[in-house]
Amino acid sequence: MYLFNPDNDLALANFTPNYTPPASATRMAEELAVLPIWYAGEDEGIVGREISVAEGGAAVATQTAGQNGRVGENAMMNGCDVLGEENTMIAGEVAVITVGKKETAKDTKVIAGGELNRSFLEAVKKVLPMEASLIPFSDIALYPHLKIVPWGWNPAVRRKLISYGAKEEALPSPEELVRLKGYSNRQHAVEILQELQTEEEEFCGESRFFTNTEELYAYLQSMPGNKVLKMPLSGSGKGLIWILGEITDKQRDWCRRVIREQGGVVAEPVLNKVQDFAMEFYLHEGQIRFAGYSMFSAAASGAYTGNELLSDFRIEEKLCKYAPIELLHRLRNSLTEKLSRRFPLYSGYAGVDMMICETPEGYRIQPCVEINMRMNMGMVARIFYERYMHPGTEGRFVVDYFKKPESALSFHEKMQRENPLTVKDKKISSGYLPLTPVTADTRYTAYVIVC
Repeated sequence: MYLFNPDNDLALANFTPNYTPPASATRMAEELAVLPIWYAGEDEGIVGREISVAEGGAAVATQTAGQNGRVGENAMMNGCDVLGEENTMIAGEVAVITVGKKETAKDTKVIAGGELNRSFLEAVKKVLPMEASLIPFSDIALYPHLKIVPWGWNPAVRRKLISYGAKEEALPSPEELVRLKGYSNRQHAVEILQELQTEEEEFCGESRFFTNTEELYAYLQSMPGNKVLKMPLSGSGKGLIWILGEITDKQRDWCRRVIREQGGVVAEPVLNKVQDFAMEFYLHEGQIRFAGYSMFSAAASGAYTGNELLSDFRIEEKLCKYAPIELLHRLRNSLTEKLSRRFPLYSGYAGVDMMICETPEGYRIQPCVEINMRMNMGMVARIFYERYMHPGTEGRFVVDYFKKPESALSFHEKMQRENPLTVKDKKISSGYLPLTPVTADTRYTAYVIVC
């Protein structure tokens, strides 16, 4: 059973069972509740692949064969239904996702109630092969044999699941959650960055962890340019403040509060970023596997905005404009060892965010901006690409917010008109696809555009 709880980072930082998320996070969780249908079932037994020139050549051959193969019907999806019976494609058996990976699970539940979500899923199943089904929170106790997989674990989501009938023995214990909180601390990213820089001169960036305000202020004064301060526990662009010139009194108050509540503050110089990307890993019972690349974008505030839908080979091609492929592979191998050693009791995804930066010495990699110890949008995009996109296609995965009523619906209808969805051989070859329902009241949306 999968659950989308996007407030996880805030809840983990708060670390109380009675945590109440902000209204914006609650709304996002409700409006994007069905998002796990697109990645559910992929976490068990995921097998990472070695990326090489040979594999890239094989991928090109596969793409060519796919483009010359049988062309299926076209389909265009509404937020809740498929437009036109003649355009529907009946969902068949789920194909193997990619070489070396298992088939998608056929007994997969997503916790997302409501008629709107059910109608949306039924519409999806007419267009793409999908085995997931939806259940409300009230039905959790009916499936004691199913593992519960939230976006991330914290005391508040544990308490909520128990209140709806989940067995405590099937959930992380309070002691395990304390350990997860420690694993999620940004101090690990600070230390791993320092370790990586001792191994490779080609890496850039600086990150310090301060437990004393006077030492922090002295560091900020000694560093030219703009700086960013980070809470040890937060994520996805949250818990950051930007020091533009001199630190203000309000920002000093923030530093004192964060050090008091979380034990420290992370300080970094603002770099001249060219490209965000990440390496994704899956850890389980002391083993770790590379799960793929993520090439993403973020707003000026640091908040996530979207992912490129590309093969791992294409992402490496793009990154090689800035850094040698051998350096990327050495970094991947080094992180595999470091994450396995630091987090031996963790099971789940771990995404290591990175940046390509322009420096006086040329382009450099900042190899460890932060580590997300949970499911993340980069993995959603990675899985979606491999499961549902036709070989040879590329696109973009977007999570968006619309401030005004009916703006999301207007955008959705415009995209449907201008970018009708086309499906070939049960894979998307082009067009726009909403990943969550869209109505006049919708503010948060997730969608893909494929070309």
